[in-house]
Parts: sequence; C-alpha cells; structure tokens
Amino acid sequence: MTGWVILVESLKDFPNAETPHKVITTRDYLTRQQLFAGGRPKLINLTRNYAYQSAGYYASLLAEARGHRILPTVESMLELSRRNLYAHALPDLEDRLNKTAQKLDQAPEESFVLFTAFGKADDPRFDSLARLVFDYFRCPAVEITVEVGPWLTIRKLKPRTIDRLSTLEADFFRTALHNHTRREWRTPRTREPADYTLAVLHDPKEEMAPSDLGTIKRLARIAEKMKIEVEPVTRKDINRIAEFDALFIRETTSIDNHTYQFARRAAQEGIPAIDDPLSIIRCTNKVYLNELLRTHNVPTPKTVMLAQAKDLDAAADQLGFPMVIKIPDGSFSRGVHKVDDMAALKARTAEMFNDSDLLLAQEFMPTDLDWRVGVLGGEPLFVCQYYMAKKHWQIIHHKGDGKHIEGAHKTFAVEDAPAHVVSIAQKAASLIGDGLYGVDIKETGGGAYVIEVNDNPNLDHGVEDAVLKDELWVRLLEWFLDRLK
Repeated sequence: MTGWVILVESLKDFPNAETPHKVITTRDYLTRQQLFAGGRPKLINLTRNYAYQSAGYYASLLAEARGHRILPTVESMLELSRRNLYAHALPDLEDRLNKTAQKLDQAPEESFVLFTAFGKADDPRFDSLARLVFDYFRCPAVEITVEVGPWLTIRKLKPRTIDRLSTLEADFFRTALHNHTRREWRTPRTREPADYTLAVLHDPKEEMAPSDLGTIKRLARIAEKMKIEVEPVTRKDINRIAEFDALFIRETTSIDNHTYQFARRAAQEGIPAIDDPLSIIRCTNKVYLNELLRTHNVPTPKTVMLAQAKDLDAAADQLGFPMVIKIPDGSFSRGVHKVDDMAALKARTAEMFNDSDLLLAQEFMPTDLDWRVGVLGGEPLFVCQYYMAKKHWQIIHHKGDGKHIEGAHKTFAVEDAPAHVVSIAQKAASLIGDGLYGVDIKETGGGAYVIEVNDNPNLDHGVEDAVLKDELWVRLLEWFLDRLK
C-alpha cells in the first residue's frame, strides 16, 4: 500500500465516512506489523497525544523504523514540545509574520491566535505564515499565539490534536487535509500499486528547462512499468517533499532560489535526489569549479581570476585577445561574453562587477562544437555534440530582444565517442558526486578541455535519448531504485 492512511486513537475521532482514506487506530498500527507488509503508506498521525513515549510518539517513531512516511515526525513532535527547541525557526517565522501584517489594510491591535492545518490558516490572510510553519515542522495542525507590539512576536507554537478542535476548526481541518492529500497530476492507474513515488520538480513556464513536460510524461510512462509513480511538482509544493521517496529536479538550479531549497529538504528527509545540494553548490559556481578541476589536474582552458580592475592587465598578458569573461553562476550561455580588446574588456567587466565580486577570464577556444558527456553514478550515460548557433561562437545565441537561437546536435553511442573525451568527463564528474552530470568539453589540436560540469544537464526526448531511447530513462530510474532499496 502506498496511499494515505490516517492514525487515530479512537475511530470516532475521525470516522472513515469523513475521508476517502483508510483510517486505523494507533493501537492497530503499533501491534499489527503485517498491515502494510511490502508497502510504503503515507501516514497522518492524528492521535490525541504527541508527548514523549506516548502512543502517538511511538507511532511516528515506529513508522520511521518501518520505512513509512509520516506526519508529524518524531523530530517535529520533540521540536514543538519546547520553545528552546523551535526557537531556531522563530526569526524566519516572525519576519514572514510582520511582512504579512504590513500588507494588511488594518494591522492587528490585540494579541491573537492563528489555527493552521497543513499549511493553511483559518485566517487566509496569514496563509503564507502557515505554509512556512508547515514547511519547518510538517505537523498536521499547529496553533500560533501572536503578541502585538511594534514588532509582532510569536509567543508560542503548539500542536493541536484532533480531539481539541471546535466544530469550525474541525471543518477547516478536514478541508485542509483533503486539499493536502489530493494529487494534481497522475500517471494512469497501474494494475499493481506503485512501490515508490518520484517527485519531479519543474516550472511549466521556464523557456529553457532541462526537460520539457512531454519528456517528463515519457519518464512517467516508463516509471509506471517499474512500479514507480511520477508526480510533477512545482515550487509551491516544497512542504510536500517528505511525502515522496525521491526527487528529480528538472528546473535550472541556483543556490539562491527554491531549487536549492528542494534539494536541501530532500537531504534532510534522507531521500535520494538529483540534484543533491552539494552538487548544486559545486556546479553552479564556476570559480569553485575551475579551482576544483585545476587542483585535480583536469585539463581546462587557461583561466585568470578577476577580483578588481587591476587584474585586467594580467588577464590580457596571460590570455591575449579575444578572451571569454564569465560570471560565476551563469547557465545556458548566459553571463558569458567574448571581448576582443582591452577597451571591451574594461567596459564589460565594469558592468559585470556590479553583480559579482569575482569574475573569470578564460582563453578563447574557437570550435565548431562542444562535446557533452552525461555521467550518471560515475558511468557514462550519453554523449552528444552540440554545434554552435549559426554565425555565433556559442551553442545558444541570446539575442537582445529576449529570443534565442540554438545550434544543431548529434547523439552518439558511448562506445562510438572518443575514449579520451569520455574518460576526462568521468574524472571531472567524479569530483562532484555520484549523481547526474553533464560535462562540457572542447576538443582542439592541443587535446580535450573541460569547460564546465552541469548538475542538471538537459535530458529531452529525441535528443539525449536518441541512441539509448527508453533504456536511458530505465537507467536513470534504476539509479533511484538502487538507493531506495
């Protein structure tokens, strides 16, 4: 069983008639281990007591030991039991509270209590705060006591149990629970229940996403045959990550946006993820990546670090013109510029230093194409040639009107690609981690040089899978299965 199950102390606390989900008693869950043999249910613990060593506490404790997913976790129960244990979250919560209050037509004049359930507040004006509380603690129902003053402060957070809800609160809670457990997009129902669930983070509006929606749906069809349920999620679903067994990020990653937060949450929950937070940190910053590759003797273009204007002369002396200037965290050819002389170098870097204290200057290596080797779990997965955009020196030509042009591509069987290109890609990827990476390589008369390692390389149906076809997606899914099993 992989569906939702509600644990209650007494069946009258939350009758089966009030929910489409299975309702069982805590006692049955604790004593009848065979109930979910071979399955991974998603449990919502609605017992009357979350105190240490209570039946509710042991239900969550044993759920974790059995590999079941449960709300709230023992950690959340313990954190919400004492202020000094949840104090770490208060600065962030109070900041959100005050920013919300500032937008209200009339600020609160008296202290008040908010009742929240599954990231929703009984006063919908404070839904943003409720989501953040649920994101921190993932407790089904939490009461927030707010003191009014020049700065609104949270005096107390405490869990609310099902037996202590008023009629209005109970109605609100049931609605919130129903909305929380309702799935937005499913693969067709399989004949056998799925063993695992894979969340795929994507942005339907991202123009240059690492995988398009059609590709994600193809992944879902293949995953279905392997008893894995794929569900696309978006940035608003971060508080649901604990409900899934694994995470696959298919948005352009960045340290300062929600993609890194998703990766961090997956790591906190102990679920396998592509990308993991350490890979994002290592790959998204070209300054770090260049230093890492150089330290481990991986061939890269000649590079000069630019920290201030006086470094420009050294770059010109060592690299000559033309040269390439990069911001540390650009992606898809953004933030990468070619300059042809010292005047252009000074003008371009003066502009770029407004956004970053460090820049990279690299020797210009003109080639007709770049190699990309996809490496998964240390083994080559695909090899592609990406050709430069027409009449341009990059694979993607970003135009001033916001449009872009991409060059052609060609996919190779790994065994048909140059062995030295594949080998150097594997070495570079091994320095990052054990996940999925796209290693970009330029090949010249002087050899093969790693340009960068991408933590979320493109995987699009008809391009990267042109040789392996469905086998590429099977191998990707097996990476997750190996770590889940």
